Amino acid sequence: MIDHPLAPMLTGGTPAGVLSWPAALPVERALEAAREAGWETADLDLADVTDKAGLMTVCATALRFPDWFGANWDALADSLGDLEGWPATRGRLLLVRNWQAYAAARPEEWKTLQEIFADAAAGWRETETGLAVVMVLA
Repeated sequence: MIDHPLAPMLTGGTPAGVLSWPAALPVERALEAAREAGWETADLDLADVTDKAGLMTVCATALRFPDWFGANWDALADSLGDLEGWPATRGRLLLVRNWQAYAAARPEEWKTLQEIFADAAAGWRETETGLAVVMVLA
């Protein structure tokens, strides 16, 4: 895994955070590398997301949020800060793919989502089970 783009983070040399994944590389490589390093993974595919309600549904499913998840920005931020339903011993990697159409159609919502991801990753940074949000580039 030495030449892997996520190697510095997965081996602890670089803190987790919001990162990009090169479009030229298969996304499965990111998920496999994380799993091999003992990280838990989630695949957030936004291909069919057209609005905030759809986004919240996809997030709740991919991230295993509890049934009482409030499906709003505050609830998303709170849930990413308390990942009780997504236990990890080494770290968590959230792969976000096919986000470009949603970002273009809903730029204000996309900006809010990016801020929530950044805040959540920062909140987990100093823990033994960091959160990495990996954005797949087009």
